[in-house]
Amino acid sequence: MESGEASNDLPQAEPIPTLELHFDRRNPRLSMEINLDEVDLVELLWKEFAVDEVALSIASNGYFSHEPLFAAVEGGSHVVVEGNRRLAAVRLLLNDGLRRQVGATDLPWISDERRAELQTLPVVIADRERIWQYIGFKHVNGSQPWQSFAKARYVAWVHNELGEPLDEIARRIGDRHWTVRRLYRGLMVLQQAEETGRFNLDDRWKRHFSFSHLYTGLDYQNIQDLLGIDNEDSFGPNPISPDRLEALADLCLWLYGQKSTNTRPLVQSQNPDLRRLDSAISTEAGLVALRRGLPLDLAVDISVGDEELFKGHLIEARQRLQDARGKQLTGDPGDASTIRLAREVLELSEHLVDDMDASRRKRRTGRHSQHSTA
Repeated sequence: MESGEASNDLPQAEPIPTLELHFDRRNPRLSMEINLDEVDLVELLWKEFAVDEVALSIASNGYFSHEPLFAAVEGGSHVVVEGNRRLAAVRLLLNDGLRRQVGATDLPWISDERRAELQTLPVVIADRERIWQYIGFKHVNGSQPWQSFAKARYVAWVHNELGEPLDEIARRIGDRHWTVRRLYRGLMVLQQAEETGRFNLDDRWKRHFSFSHLYTGLDYQNIQDLLGIDNEDSFGPNPISPDRLEALADLCLWLYGQKSTNTRPLVQSQNPDLRRLDSAISTEAGLVALRRGLPLDLAVDISVGDEELFKGHLIEARQRLQDARGKQLTGDPGDASTIRLAREVLELSEHLVDDMDASRRKRRTGRHSQHSTA
């Protein structure tokens, strides 16, 4: 099989009675909810994964035979490895009681003819080991991508359980951007944080889990230095050394917060907060500020230092004044208040220059005093 192409040696689809098809509790998107019964799983799919869109299409057009489900025979049952949303949609269209149980009462009623059509569905039956390339191409690096956490769990299953090397997984699904390796490393770091008691995923501040904050953050140099990892030897289980586990706990707290202690995450959005977090931990002073619970903005300022901040403010002020001068002809209303504002800026600038000159004279006087004393 060529790189980036789904496997073409799978069996042909065959009709399987819908009632004989079962949801995959090992599905990367459902595995966090493995203890749910079937009704609760359908409700989860309905509420979280836009099953309504699929159900409306099937109700109007029927089930497209060119999009078969993929199932593995496990424990004597047909477990749908690929197509759980479509299976949930069909179950809801066929079962009025199930609709009421999950709150899907706004779906249209289907005709007896359509109902008869949906009694069986086209299914490709194969072992998970034969199906993984197709699913990976479609949902990890293809046209219907999963969220990053589900992608990472799938990559980890193929690598850890099926024994496929990460580079081979990337080649088979057409990944040329190290996505497979980065997803895997992020999941291994997360699992290590949970297994060592440094992080509790269920105790995060937000209900939504932004896994991308972690696996993207692990690419940043200062975060790598904090955790003692690099881009050479950190792509396996337990990549964080024992002496850096407390730093890992800090990072998870800054990324995801902690509901039990009413601690909000410092990283509210990946851009620009993740970059600012990396900047804050670039110095010992900034790192201490974060560990003492100071706001991210203040920790960044502390890490940069007053000298660089002062220069930065002057550069920004100069740029703003240049922009204002460029807009003077078209943007100046000509009233007294605008002139007064410009004079206040001039006065502040003159005071600042006077203060800077005074500081320089004071420093020179101090140096002369030291020389004469010596």
